[in-house]
Amino acid sequence: MTPAAERNARLAAAWAVRFDAQIHTAQSLGQLTVDVGHEDWVAALTFARDELGCGFFDWLTAVDELDEGFGIVAHVYSLEEGHHLLIRTRVPRAEPVLATATGVYRGANWHERETFEMFGVVFEGHPNLKPLLLPDGFEGHPLRKEFVLAARVAKPWPGAKEPGEGAGGAPSRRRMLPPGVPDDWGPAAPAAPRGRAEGDRREDRGHGD
Repeated sequence: MTPAAERNARLAAAWAVRFDAQIHTAQSLGQLTVDVGHEDWVAALTFARDELGCGFFDWLTAVDELDEGFGIVAHVYSLEEGHHLLIRTRVPRAEPVLATATGVYRGANWHERETFEMFGVVFEGHPNLKPLLLPDGFEGHPLRKEFVLAARVAKPWPGAKEPGEGAGGAPSRRRMLPPGVPDDWGPAAPAAPRGRAEGDRREDRGHGD
């Protein structure tokens, strides 16, 4: 067993003593991952900071797991011992509410605001849970998987629209919709000239050589 694996085994044992069967631990790429129930979220982060020496807060974000809800992930680190912990929990999609971690790690403040804004997860007890990145009046949560990625559909992209298409007025290839955009969404794309498919243009270029 490598030194990192031995260290992670000791950390996993400490988690088991503190939380018993309420948590699940696993090792991946030299790092210990700890899954806890949402009701133990703040207690788990406090334990990592106070008992395991993880005083450095790195980041916090969410993962849209569709019907399973939203996974919340926090990465913390011990500067003294050199070990990392990835602490995870999950909140239901119908009611994505989780206690704030700002009372444990002040650095979680902006991370929770961003996660609230992008995923719609409410961090209960946060001192200032306001939008951080998006413009005023923006509706929806852009990192939810059902959010339509429609920027290029609603407004044409400035400059060249496709690789190789410049200002010379060459016909554009068939317009591709971004992921998640329904086929019938947005303004209708102009019809391509008849007889000018991509294969035809390649043949024209070949005859000109």
